[in-house]
Amino acid sequence: MKVILLENVRKVGSIGEIIDVKRGYARNFLISKKKALFASKENIKEVEKIKNDLNKKDQDRKNLSKEIENKVKNKEYTIKKLSTENRELYGSVKPTEISKILKETDNVEINPSMIQPNKEIKSLGTFEVTLNLHSDIQTQIKITVLNQEEN
Repeated sequence: MKVILLENVRKVGSIGEIIDVKRGYARNFLISKKKALFASKENIKEVEKIKNDLNKKDQDRKNLSKEIENKVKNKEYTIKKLSTENRELYGSVKPTEISKILKETDNVEINPSMIQPNKEIKSLGTFEVTLNLHSDIQTQIKITVLNQEEN
């Protein structure tokens, strides 16, 4: 299925590009998240008209992502959770919790879908987490999980 990208998508393409992707990916992800339009003649003309606006919006988003990256890059955040005697957590630390911690400590709003732990956080310790802030900008933070009952 041919679609026109409305924003830069990592490993797929850049704004205004007409690409061929699988039907499900186009319908369920690109078009539903307003990252692309079906490539009809009318839509191609429309995208050509608004391409400059789209590039400007993308540049603004990129600048905002750079600011966020500078605030949180290589920082360490602490989360207190209940754990068993053998250092395993009851449950795990989810991206939504990490997003809340970032909001509380640095007043940075990051969508949980942009947060990728390098491995699942199910025990006490320090873990690397990747933040996908923009299609061109990624940064790393550390999450330290401590036992809630210890002081």
